[in-house]
Amino acid sequence: MNSFISLFSYDFMINALIAVLIIGPLFALLGTMIVMKKMAFFSDALGHSAFTGVAVGVILGIVNTEISMIGFAVIFAILLNHIKKRNMENVDTIISVFASVATALGLCVLSFGGNFSEYSSLLVGDILSISKMEILYLIIIFVVTIVFMCLAINKLNAISINQTVARSHRIKVQLIEDIFAVIIAITVMLSIRWVGLLLVNALLILPAASSRNISENMREYVIYSVVFSLFSGLLGLFISYFINIATGPVIVIVAAIIYFATYLYSKG
Repeated sequence: MNSFISLFSYDFMINALIAVLIIGPLFALLGTMIVMKKMAFFSDALGHSAFTGVAVGVILGIVNTEISMIGFAVIFAILLNHIKKRNMENVDTIISVFASVATALGLCVLSFGGNFSEYSSLLVGDILSISKMEILYLIIIFVVTIVFMCLAINKLNAISINQTVARSHRIKVQLIEDIFAVIIAITVMLSIRWVGLLLVNALLILPAASSRNISENMREYVIYSVVFSLFSGLLGLFISYFINIATGPVIVIVAAIIYFATYLYSKG
């Protein structure tokens, strides 16, 4: 018990705990719509584009790589959004191609001269290194997401069900989807250093997918997703601290266990 209490005497653990309490609900809210709109490939592609964003920053001499990552991701997200509208039958293929090309270009630039080791931490992330300023950025995007979801969740639901009907009700489909894509892009880029490029999409998808297994309506879908995301984040953080392994993978493993448990429960 004393060892559990003692972990809160460290500033880095307090920062990590606050980050989990923000990232959990944030990922859960976005994840519910990503799963509903079948955009798992989309968010995964955005995560992989992080390397290209960093590479663009290196080429342009931008010291703060978060700026180049976010800027590239926003452009990339809007581009993907418009391209998938023109090729509805091959959305997954198109997104996969763009993700592969973006990752390859980024890796080529960053590995030039054998300097890739400087950026390898992006692959797994390290939430224990998050600073108070970076937590502030997460709070800002969290507030923006809450406001957007409150204003647009019904419209997003209508768009995900039938875009033609949504347009007939004068819903600005393209504008709303672009804003949603930009929010996903910014959230992914702000989180990737703490969650990891390889894991960020899993943390977006797993809690929402688990919630979908057992929820009977939209309210339950969102609530369960938030609960599962928070539980996975907190338990994963504490387990990783006590057994001294990377936090991100542990959180994903906990979230995956919840997914399989809810899947089996739904089939029972």
